[in-house]
Amino acid sequence: MNPTYDLLIIGTGIVGLGAAYQLQQKYPHLRLLIVDKEPHAAAHQSGHNSGVIHSGVYYKPGSLRATNCTSGYKLLLDFAKNNNIKHDICGKVIVATHQSELPRLEKIYQTGIENGLAGTEIITTKQLLDIEPYCNGIAALWVPQTGIINYIEVAEKMATILVQKYQTTIKYNCEVRGFTEHTDFTEVATSQGAINAKYIINCSGHQTDRLTTKHGADPEMQIVGFRGDYYDLTEAAQHKVKNLIYPVPDPQFPFLGVHFTRMIEGGVECGPNAVFAFKREGYNKTDFDFNDTIQALTYRGTWNLFRKHWRYGLDEYKRAFSKRLFLQNLQRLIPSLTTHDIVPARAGVRAVALAPDGDAIDDFKIVTHRNALHILSTPSPAATAALSIGNALVEMAEDAFQLK
Repeated sequence: MNPTYDLLIIGTGIVGLGAAYQLQQKYPHLRLLIVDKEPHAAAHQSGHNSGVIHSGVYYKPGSLRATNCTSGYKLLLDFAKNNNIKHDICGKVIVATHQSELPRLEKIYQTGIENGLAGTEIITTKQLLDIEPYCNGIAALWVPQTGIINYIEVAEKMATILVQKYQTTIKYNCEVRGFTEHTDFTEVATSQGAINAKYIINCSGHQTDRLTTKHGADPEMQIVGFRGDYYDLTEAAQHKVKNLIYPVPDPQFPFLGVHFTRMIEGGVECGPNAVFAFKREGYNKTDFDFNDTIQALTYRGTWNLFRKHWRYGLDEYKRAFSKRLFLQNLQRLIPSLTTHDIVPARAGVRAVALAPDGDAIDDFKIVTHRNALHILSTPSPAATAALSIGNALVEMAEDAFQLK
């Protein structure tokens, strides 16, 4: 029996669409299907991030995050320019507010230099105030390559090109439920019936570990959701942030800390914090899913993470339910902010790939199993790097699937 499709991609986040876009550019006659359980593209992480075009200043030189961020940055900007997607390379400052942060700031600077960033420099308080007049800091790192964009718009444009130019099929409201292996193809059970495909690329984000397990592979990690809450600056306070302001991150923790981001559509976001989510795709403070919670809390990696970072986690939970405490965190960078300057806004949920020892997998992790590639870990800057990751997946697919 001939399979209906040469290749099935699971997930219409920006990584899945980026892979499809690169595959169809190189193999325009490939019979490609993309499915997603949601009613539209970029429904989760791709559509709930800060919209930052990352420069690569944080990532370990030589890592997949660093190399794909550098190449993906250029590919993303070319895609945005060629398709009239609004973006702005406005730059950002990473701000030290205490002497203890200066060595870490220097280390980030050196990492940026090793990753090939041009124009990045450590600046004085006076230079910082020239860039961000309301910002408090004893020194800062100026990163001119950082920018802002709307990744939902990027994802939607990719989907439109795929359908219109390459006749790619995209099925929304189509949840993958299981796999049955045959000699030359896999029968994929979905909420819309069975789909036969010769090869599979699993880019399902929050569900990637579950689908990998259903396909018969051991992911050797588990997705644990962490919700990030945002506040918006009121219109009267938006002048206090010109572009992007970040704290110096603590390397002990897997998150960058609360920061300020000017949005490409207008306005300024403050956040996110990072708290354990009782639902993998739950964007409200009280969202709860029994299966998600039980699976997370019976995984030893979750408890190892809690054990290592319980003080940090407790502080994050306090801030999640206290506007006053959230504001105090923001005031480290902009002391003049008041409670009247911020209003509760949206939230995102990050799919953190946790190893059994409780450490977040801090690089991209892609494994091959039978006739499938499973993308198990795509931490930031996955959105920035999506087209570069797509190229990497094309090469892996050529090797694993003998594409012609």
